[in-house]
Amino acid sequence: MNARVSSTDGQPAPMSQRNLEKIAFLSSGMPEADEAMALLVRRYGKYDCDEADVIVALGGDGLMLQTLHRFMGEKKPIFGMNRGSVGFLMNEFQANSLPERLAAAEASIIHPLIMRVTDIDGKRHEARAINEVSLLRQTYQAAKLQIFIDGRERLDELICDGLLVATPAGSTAYNLSANGPILPLDAPLMALTPISAFRPRRWRGALLPDKARVRVCVLESSKRPVSAVADHFEVRNVESVEVQMDHETGVIILHDPGHSLEERILREQFGY
Repeated sequence: MNARVSSTDGQPAPMSQRNLEKIAFLSSGMPEADEAMALLVRRYGKYDCDEADVIVALGGDGLMLQTLHRFMGEKKPIFGMNRGSVGFLMNEFQANSLPERLAAAEASIIHPLIMRVTDIDGKRHEARAINEVSLLRQTYQAAKLQIFIDGRERLDELICDGLLVATPAGSTAYNLSANGPILPLDAPLMALTPISAFRPRRWRGALLPDKARVRVCVLESSKRPVSAVADHFEVRNVESVEVQMDHETGVIILHDPGHSLEERILREQFGY
């Protein structure tokens, strides 16, 4: 690999030192993805995920998120090829020269968010998110939320449809749809973005240091129920949610040269 990434212990790890000969293929299960996997397995063989040097995911961004969660913390690079719909996190599908593409790929390391939830029954739940943690109203009534940053109250009452905390990698996903800011991949920041805020009307969210601890308390939680979602993991009827970035855990995404995740995020800011 040409790129250098930071290992989960904070030390630079040159990707060129990795042996990427053993490839495991994963399919989303859609016909187009299954056909692509069959073709690649015939051409390059297949290893089990546990013994593979690299994972090649065939599908869309949904499969990529599932794959990143599955191998989170294992320091196993993931190379996606688009056999789905959106494919923001994926590379173009090509059956030829896969080993050469893997050898030339650029690596990005992403740290997930940790979501810790207490529900109205006092039960605690924990999950991680690559893109964002979102709080969403469950009924026709708007949510009422109280926001604390590092233990200090910053907003005593936010009336809204919801609120989300996004990583730089996730800033172009739901966060962008909610008019949140796009963050450079290497920015030490998180985006705190309201969803359809009613009061205060002019509050557009905040940029937070990636070491900040966000705590959101749900006001009138029985009358105005709220769910909390970390990527695809959901807890309903929550009382409070804490969110912070997990700097000890990282996932490695590989992209073709010139199409790195950092480059794609930059392109989004110029509309292409």
